Amino acid sequence: MKISFNWLKEYVALSPEVTPEEVARKLTFAGLEVEGVQSLAKGFDKVVVGQILERNKHPQADRLSLTKIDVGTGTPLEIVCGAQNIAAGQKIPVATVGAVIPNGLEIKPAKIRGVPSQGMLCSLDELLLPKEWQAEDGIYQLAADAKIGTPFAEYLGLNDTILEINVTPNRGDALSHFGVARDVAALFGTQAKLPEVKVSEAASTVDVSIHNAAGPDLCPAYHGRFIGKV
Repeated sequence: MKISFNWLKEYVALSPEVTPEEVARKLTFAGLEVEGVQSLAKGFDKVVVGQILERNKHPQADRLSLTKIDVGTGTPLEIVCGAQNIAAGQKIPVATVGAVIPNGLEIKPAKIRGVPSQGMLCSLDELLLPKEWQAEDGIYQLAADAKIGTPFAEYLGLNDTILEINVTPNRGDALSHFGVARDVAALFGTQAKLPEVKVSEAASTVDVSIHNAAGPDLCPAYHGRFIGKV
């Protein structure tokens, strides 16, 4: 059973100091063996949402560009880039100095054809993300409303940790997030509580046809609910 730590925290109040590793240790000693703890953000540390302020020609190379990138620190970074699909105003993922991106490349201060470069603009390939996310090759283009400086893992919704639990046959209650939350609440001296759900309902009609060769008697009623804007 794979449990999202973020989702778990929606059901049980844990102090900010409580780590996924501590929860995993206590669950294991209580009888729910945690076989693995996986950070979904691994490889995205020091990768942030940036915006291209300027794109200029590299003074020493025709196919390279010298860009100025706003990463939300107040001081733009100068980064040399060889991709051709970039332009001023675009939001893009930026691996800053010290990052080790998912393809294993460590980002260091560099000089490219004599010009200092303080990071790297990233493509889907370099981040090991699905190529289907963008039709064209080159730097990954983010949505216009992406907030500059946001950690890239947060932008993708990957700022989470997954606990993989070996649920034994006698613990069917642990085959859900709320079931595990009840154990966690007991172990940390608090209570598990389902979040309040508010539904905005509107009248609508959905036409349903029942095709049954054996006749309508086998389906005397059919009930459904349409859920949209998810």
